[in-house]
Amino acid sequence: MEHAARPAVTSSTTATSTALRRLPALAATAGLVVALGIAPAGARGGAQGGAAPAGTPAKTPVAVGYGGAVSSVDADASAAGIEVLRRGGNAVDAAVATAAALGVTEPYSAGVGGGGYFVYYSAKQHKVFTLDGRETAPRSADDKLFLDKDGKPIPFADAVTSGLSIGTPGTPGTWDTALDTWGTRSLAQVLKPAERIARDGFTVDTTFRQQTADNQARFKDFPDTAKLFLPGGELPVVGSTFTNPDLARTYALLAKKGVGAVYKGELGRDIVKTVRKPPVDPAAQRVVRSGDLTERDLASYKVKRQAPTRTSYRGLDVYGMAPSSSGGTTVAEALNILEKTDLGKLSDRDYLHRYIEASRIAFADRGRWVGDPAFEDVPTKGLTSQRFADSRACLIKADAVLSSPLAPGDPARPTGCDSGGTAAPTTYEGENTTHLTVADKWGNVVAYTLTIEQTGGSGITVPGRGFLLNNELTDFSFAPANPAVHDPNLPGPGKRPRSSMSPTIVTDKGRPVLALGSPGGATIITTVLQTLLNHLDRGMPLVDAIAAPRASQRNAAQTELEPGLWNSPLRGQLTTLGHSFKQNPEIGAATGVQRLSGGRWLAAAETVRRGGGSAMVVSPDE
Repeated sequence: MEHAARPAVTSSTTATSTALRRLPALAATAGLVVALGIAPAGARGGAQGGAAPAGTPAKTPVAVGYGGAVSSVDADASAAGIEVLRRGGNAVDAAVATAAALGVTEPYSAGVGGGGYFVYYSAKQHKVFTLDGRETAPRSADDKLFLDKDGKPIPFADAVTSGLSIGTPGTPGTWDTALDTWGTRSLAQVLKPAERIARDGFTVDTTFRQQTADNQARFKDFPDTAKLFLPGGELPVVGSTFTNPDLARTYALLAKKGVGAVYKGELGRDIVKTVRKPPVDPAAQRVVRSGDLTERDLASYKVKRQAPTRTSYRGLDVYGMAPSSSGGTTVAEALNILEKTDLGKLSDRDYLHRYIEASRIAFADRGRWVGDPAFEDVPTKGLTSQRFADSRACLIKADAVLSSPLAPGDPARPTGCDSGGTAAPTTYEGENTTHLTVADKWGNVVAYTLTIEQTGGSGITVPGRGFLLNNELTDFSFAPANPAVHDPNLPGPGKRPRSSMSPTIVTDKGRPVLALGSPGGATIITTVLQTLLNHLDRGMPLVDAIAAPRASQRNAAQTELEPGLWNSPLRGQLTTLGHSFKQNPEIGAATGVQRLSGGRWLAAAETVRRGGGSAMVVSPDE
């Protein structure tokens, strides 16, 4: 399915453009152009190395029309969701179909071996619901999971590429629970498009090739991974057709036997065997640690249905993902901090200054308070309260910059501008994930972020099954960032590691306004926050709010800037205030949908990041 690119359509909240909106979006393709005469970034056509599969859709970052909408990073995946909508499925059905297709075309970001968070708006009930499908640690795990015999943290790279990093996958359970609770189609029905793509293939683009190249040294050490992603020992050729018959058979197995094949069956046994004895090439020099995942861990896994976070902003209701994710609480706190400032009237410099400082404060509080609520006393209500935000907002000065690491506040005892806590730096979190947003003709909406953690996950493919396993447990703190401060994110038995995934749905008097989310590890939170502010406060159409250059402050000494801001006069203006910066070539890769008048939907995706995203609607406006 193809749509011609369309001009952005504004809502009633859209105002005139600002100087910030006119800044160059991002030179995201720098460094991605490789040998072999590639097509432009994001292209799914061009027959270098083989013919493109029949019907390969083109990418476009914005589409407007009727019957529902899908936005993801990948055109084949968005088309899979549209196919389900066109055949009468609802937003939940289409979201699972899109996610399954991303498991084929975005295998280094998501798939059967990972987990995620599913946020759903029910048009019938006018309510938002969420599913926590985060991976869990083995029951044998404790706070020494990533410490060596001397009690020191093992090197991060060693932890990533190991069985030690692999948690019980939550993605299959999330798909099953979402369909069983709110869907109208069976798992077998919605897996059909993804099974077909895996069998018939998709066209390799520059992003897929580059991500493979980035992992080549790891992948070659695992024979099953190398056979799948480095055929003949070579990188996949841009423009060639990539097939995954093993994954097609895995989807067929799930269609036939359900997700019990993972949690109580043969597929789960293969996962456990792979984790406990990673299949490493005998010639490899890499030392790959084994994990302790068991069949009992898989059998006891539960997807959690829980209430979303909620805050009011500019008269709208903003819903997000509650802990174990820190996304909902941190986005909500930052919005509440900014609530009493008219960001629309500020200069670009002053707007970015306040956004950066609000992010810094919210991340300081996130680090101290957010973890898995089954193990930690997480003050979700306090973190998302306006009273607490007001006690933190007074830290922001118009002519000065806060220092990081900033000490956290206490939501139970808001005490003005004196935090009274002890500072701890923000721990590292991998930056690769994928996000999709879907709406249907009835007005149901899904924002779904899923992941296998960093690009390529653990690097370990389950033999004969066609998918990579996650390295999600490296999202735990290996050791407290500051021994003097309680760390709520240390490993524990069956514990979910803290996440920054921030699938978000905004409503107005019970009706959906927009849905949004992004990949990017801890930068997910700032990506979602900045995109919301760009659209709701700065008046940018949604696709422009997504494309605008980003800054990300996560309670660190330096704020990260994309090239569009790094190379702009704003960097100097902010530096004069006292800000310190470092460059990040790409922050996040958002997708969103927006409800328009007359039953129309707008789907929006990246224009450049990750080769550009794919926005589609069932019936385009003519």
